[in-house]
Amino acid sequence: MQIMKTRRYIFPVIAVMILLSVRPVPAQSRMSAVMDTATLQEQFDYIQKKTKIYDRFRAIREDYFQKIKGNALDSLEAAHQRIGELESTILRMQQTIDTLRRGTASLQEQLEEVTRTKNSLLFLGIRMNKTAYNALMWSIVTILAALVVILFLMYKRSHVVTARTRKELEELKEEFEQYRKNTRERIEKMTISHHREIQKLKGKQ
Repeated sequence: MQIMKTRRYIFPVIAVMILLSVRPVPAQSRMSAVMDTATLQEQFDYIQKKTKIYDRFRAIREDYFQKIKGNALDSLEAAHQRIGELESTILRMQQTIDTLRRGTASLQEQLEEVTRTKNSLLFLGIRMNKTAYNALMWSIVTILAALVVILFLMYKRSHVVTARTRKELEELKEEFEQYRKNTRERIEKMTISHHREIQKLKGKQ
């Protein structure tokens, strides 16, 4: 039992002695290019390979820690900037979408207006669809045609009545002329007869 406890503390002591026995080299010369060019995931993987675990603690050099800390903060700042740029882009795109949506709504209204105008006609200042307009026009045409037929029949009847009246008037004129002629002849005969009677009466006296 004592031997196991001794072994437990020997390894950390040996590791510390090894670290102390190594001559420090400038950080810049020992720093790998991975810490400048690789991604954060690759940098963490690199540090994980280059460090050891002693009694559940991982020992990492200060220069590596400061380097990856700076890289992480830079990456975080770049991510925040990228998020801000993306949010600005999303806002601009949303504004563009809203503008396009309003334009689409306006175009839809114009299209509906054009469709209504195309399918309707203006009659006496009243906008009517083509079906109602055609029905109204055909009704007007039918009424006008009926009026024309009625007027034609009335004209024909009036013409017949006028012709008959003119004929009757001519006949009446002829009868009157004949009656006047007969009356004149009768008056002339009566005048002659009276004149003769007067002459006879004068001869007897």
